[in-house]
Amino acid sequence: MKVILFCQNAYAFEIMKPIKQVLKERGHNYIWFITPKLSSLFPFTDEPVTQSIAELEALKSDAIIAPGNEVPHYLRGLKVQIFHGLAGEKKGHFHIRHYFDLYLTQGPYFTRGFNKLKNRFKNFEVIETGWSKLDLYAQNRQKILSEKKDLLKKHDAKHVLLYAPTFSPSLTSAEVLEPEIEQLAQQGNYVINIKFHDLMDAKFIEAYKKLALKYDTVYFKKGRDIITQFLLADLLISDTSSVIYEFLLLDKPVVTFGNINKNIQWHNLTEENMLQKAVAENLTNDPFSEKRANVIAEYHPYNDGKSSERMVQEIEKYIEKHGVPEKRNLSLFRKYKINKIFDRKS
Repeated sequence: MKVILFCQNAYAFEIMKPIKQVLKERGHNYIWFITPKLSSLFPFTDEPVTQSIAELEALKSDAIIAPGNEVPHYLRGLKVQIFHGLAGEKKGHFHIRHYFDLYLTQGPYFTRGFNKLKNRFKNFEVIETGWSKLDLYAQNRQKILSEKKDLLKKHDAKHVLLYAPTFSPSLTSAEVLEPEIEQLAQQGNYVINIKFHDLMDAKFIEAYKKLALKYDTVYFKKGRDIITQFLLADLLISDTSSVIYEFLLLDKPVVTFGNINKNIQWHNLTEENMLQKAVAENLTNDPFSEKRANVIAEYHPYNDGKSSERMVQEIEKYIEKHGVPEKRNLSLFRKYKINKIFDRKS
């Protein structure tokens, strides 16, 4: 089986890393497709990779796996949507763009939603497999937990906190929570890791870097590795960030400030100067544990680290049963949009 790992954004690399490992183990050929903006961000060495759509056309692939929203209809192969997050309430998550033959869903909540749309449109299949990115947590857990033990011992601290806010100017808590994060640092009970999005305002980056220089228990984390930070942390502090659901699935408490979601299943603060109390309460009593269990059951009940394996197996089964689609039939508008995105003249 010849497979394209189709990447339009940097977040795709972590999502598809476990899949490419399964493809290797099962003897399939694969190639990464990346857009030009990703060339300096591609994290793998000695991996087949291209930026050429023409090369993909010549490849005549059997399957195209994409966590993004688009894939060229004219490429040969089963077009598989695997999603880039777990925030199902976000606008557009259940929007059908008709580019995909198969949707591999993360859990029952998503499966029900896409099955309703399947019954309406009748031109794609839906299979629940779990989400590949979460396999990485099972693979790295023991090593990172050992690092956590050493970190807490070094600082004579009890817990690791992670502060990971959104970068969105209208939603970020970075300014309002800065003094409260410092208050937590002053307590001495916590190691606090700060993880910002690449697009965070420079003034906030500078402010929190200064905080990390002031307190030896505060670390400003660079790079794209959020998985290590999630595994290290006992509790997440955030706002309206897409990382919340991913952290909840590790069965750990979350405290947010000013979250705008309609269905909040964690401790959300709406007033200032309440963070210290909320952190202590959630670490001690964990009042949202039952609600979090419901989120896990609905959003991603798989903790075996084998979602990527299920994904590849379902792709193999689909092709064995239905064959390989030569192309995806689309409306003229959708064809025009794809041609424009990928700069195709015909």
